[in-house]
Amino acid sequence: MSRRLTRTGIASTALAILCTASAAAQGREGTEYFAIRGSSGLPFAEAVRVGNMLYLSGQLGTDSTLKLVPGGIKPETRQALENIRAVLERHGSSLDRVVKCTAMLADMHEWAAMNEVYVTFFPTHLPARSAFGTTGLALNARMELECMATVGT
Repeated sequence: MSRRLTRTGIASTALAILCTASAAAQGREGTEYFAIRGSSGLPFAEAVRVGNMLYLSGQLGTDSTLKLVPGGIKPETRQALENIRAVLERHGSSLDRVVKCTAMLADMHEWAAMNEVYVTFFPTHLPARSAFGTTGLALNARMELECMATVGT
């Protein structure tokens, strides 16, 4: 009897390993990398879809010419979230499907001002979020925001 259980256990373990390997292979094959519109030559994708999750690269408060909007943390936050909205919608998601954000601020003293704008973009729910201060951001931005959202059915 113990020999049978051992064989069954080994067979079950082997099957589990094969299923895990198969799922991992499907995940790689099912991963979609979305280039930045206009192929600006930046060394990252604007978003990556894995299954029903969409992972966005960090967004700064830049306009269509990739220049920071003037006015500091509040206008930059507003523009970054508009940029996020556009990326989400291009790839089949929306702000109401955002589940997690990470905020990076050049000055943590501006956290409250950033939050004043941030909360207006999430009227029905507030995603989980982390925030931290940095020693500098690209383009001397005041903030950068990255998000993860669900996509599909």
